Amino acid sequence: MSGSNGRRRVVITGSGLVAPLGNSVPEFWRNAIAGASGIGRLTQVEPSEYACQIAGEVRGFDPQCYLDRKDARRMARFAQFAVAASKQAVEEADLDLAARDTTRIGVLVGNGGGGLPETDRAMRTLLRRGGSRVDPLFIAKMLPNMASANVSIQLGVRGYSNTITTACAAGTQAIGDATEVIRRGAADVMIAGGTEAGVCEVGLAGFSAMRALATASNECPESASRPFDRDRDGFVAGEGAGIVVLEALDYALARGARPLAEVIGYGVSSDATYLVAPPQDGEGAARAMRAALTDAEISVEEVDYISAHATATEIGDIAETRAVRAVFGKRAYRLPISAMKSQIGHLLGGAGGVETVAAVQTIRTGTIAPTINLTHPDPECDLDYVPQQAREAEVRTVMKNSFGFGGQNAVLVLTTVPN
Repeated sequence: MSGSNGRRRVVITGSGLVAPLGNSVPEFWRNAIAGASGIGRLTQVEPSEYACQIAGEVRGFDPQCYLDRKDARRMARFAQFAVAASKQAVEEADLDLAARDTTRIGVLVGNGGGGLPETDRAMRTLLRRGGSRVDPLFIAKMLPNMASANVSIQLGVRGYSNTITTACAAGTQAIGDATEVIRRGAADVMIAGGTEAGVCEVGLAGFSAMRALATASNECPESASRPFDRDRDGFVAGEGAGIVVLEALDYALARGARPLAEVIGYGVSSDATYLVAPPQDGEGAARAMRAALTDAEISVEEVDYISAHATATEIGDIAETRAVRAVFGKRAYRLPISAMKSQIGHLLGGAGGVETVAAVQTIRTGTIAPTINLTHPDPECDLDYVPQQAREAEVRTVMKNSFGFGGQNAVLVLTTVPN
């Protein structure tokens, strides 16, 4: 089934996640709309010597709920998360892989740093015990493509496979690129999203050296991530994975699937300016947003809600606000926008995947999760950020923004599927 432009229409039929607010979509969404925080004191790293001692960690995750013990031990945490979220998504989609042509089903999972904790451990072993004692599976665990590879192996899908590593934009860009794979006919189904599990000492040290992390709320972690607030002092690192099952609409309907949402727009751009900060006017982000609207063939008036990138850095929040104003004009002031990172921190390459799953839930439930901790709005950030409490609203069309280090920007537009 094709749209007016002759391309195959692409729908989301299943979703899954592992995240600081919960290890299933229902648990996560209950906590999200309740305004809960998934941020706490670091447990995977002894943080006492660092100015930032908090993170959005995944709690209570047991990989053996999704993998046998041997397979779990052969995977880095970021790959375990991806497999778990993928199996949840396939289950919700009611996709019987054994009854399908798996050469027409692919995988595309984004992440930022691969198995960074594996690298941390390997270097410690190398320095303390010598190179001969490094884990023989170190390379096979830490490579960024191992999330996609392990999802493919565990599910037995043999079609198009790829990995996106555009830092904080990776999860969103993976879903967008997977949509394009289906649109051009190279697959009927794609399992796509983002994952990250980089909580380790070298990661904490690197971001601390950049002075990018929040440091003022170690005693009150739940209030540390403060997008758009004048008192924000940096982002809070997190971990997790969000995965969706994408299908050509005709394929989904033929097998009796129930679409949850449709991907109608996708835009990508590069700032071509700085490594770790956007241009102050948000021009690159604005180009990606316009490209997504053009691809979706809709006007700014048809967007009901924006899921913001909103990392709680001063320059980033202001640049995104300016980009929204530039693209949406007066409409920007009537458009609800919220920041999931206020509740879970910044999941880096996993952020876009988890936030896309949340966007689907917004469409399904008619509820917008809040931007918590927004008590003193930055005067430069003057839009409607749904502060503190969830909001009931008719949301048919959502824009999802993700902007990565290196100035790499990715934007999706999702909408309801007519009955």
